[in-house]
Amino acid sequence: MTEILMPKATAVWLVDNTSLTFDQIADFCGLHPLEVKGIADGEVARDIRGADPIANGQLSREELDKAQGNDKYRMKAQKSRHAELLKPVKKAPRYTPVSRRQDRPDAIAWFIRNHPEVADSQVARLLGTTKATIDQVRNRSHWNSTNIKPVDPVTLGLATQMELDAVVKKAAEKKAKDDARRGIVDGPTLEPASETGAASPIEQDDQPYEAEPPHFDDEDGEED
Repeated sequence: MTEILMPKATAVWLVDNTSLTFDQIADFCGLHPLEVKGIADGEVARDIRGADPIANGQLSREELDKAQGNDKYRMKAQKSRHAELLKPVKKAPRYTPVSRRQDRPDAIAWFIRNHPEVADSQVARLLGTTKATIDQVRNRSHWNSTNIKPVDPVTLGLATQMELDAVVKKAAEKKAKDDARRGIVDGPTLEPASETGAASPIEQDDQPYEAEPPHFDDEDGEED
């Protein structure tokens, strides 16, 4: 049986505008006959405005006439054009222009360096890449590892600032919950991606993408 939109509102309209039995209305709307009786008595759905199933394409006039002429007949719902419009649209994989695909390893490196709390699946979805590529960048086994430099995806044009902030915020909230569950209270606060630069201090020697040493130009050793 096809599920109809707004079953209670439809039942209200059928109660008010047809001679159908409670059983017929209940069967069509997917409700209990006592619930339909409550609608007729004004005890249920009192503030709900009726929805015409014929006008919204869920019931044909022929079906309604058949049912009103035979109380044993059970109406068959049509597939509503409105239901098709309201169907959730599956989000297509993010398309990255060919000219930008070579920049994805740099964006991956930026996430690894600045936001390790963001899951690989989130990075893959945001950048339109794969977990295998992320692993290659992380393990420095990527074919172009020597040329990969951490650059944030907004600068590279691979994501908007809002998209990036949403991903980082979601990961930060999940990490906070996990830490609280494990009893970890103290720790650095995770900042939004909009406040995070492309470079961050390296705390361990074995982490990839080391920061460049300061450059001295004059003899006095003053840093530029």
